[in-house]
Amino acid sequence: MSYNILLDESAREYLVSLDDKSQRIVKDNLSKLAEEPYPKPGAGQGDREQLTIEGEEMYRLHIGRTHTAFYIIREDLQEVRVLELMDIDEAHKRYGE
Repeated sequence: MSYNILLDESAREYLVSLDDKSQRIVKDNLSKLAEEPYPKPGAGQGDREQLTIEGEEMYRLHIGRTHTAFYIIREDLQEVRVLELMDIDEAHKRYGE
């Protein structure tokens, strides 16, 4: 089963603002969500974690030590929608990870 990866406008804007190398790293990491978007049970926090932010269930993906993606999984549509993509320091400030 494979999921389509979709980026909301703000995530897309962040991505295109990055240099070529960073864009490639972010895209490569996001593409991994197509095959397995859920955190692996018992694997510790790792790079993916399920969160509840402002009452909404979503997931967080750390990309290296530089970027963070927040996304939801739509099983009914077989899609992963990246809602926000930001610098990891900004993510910590906004969401207190």
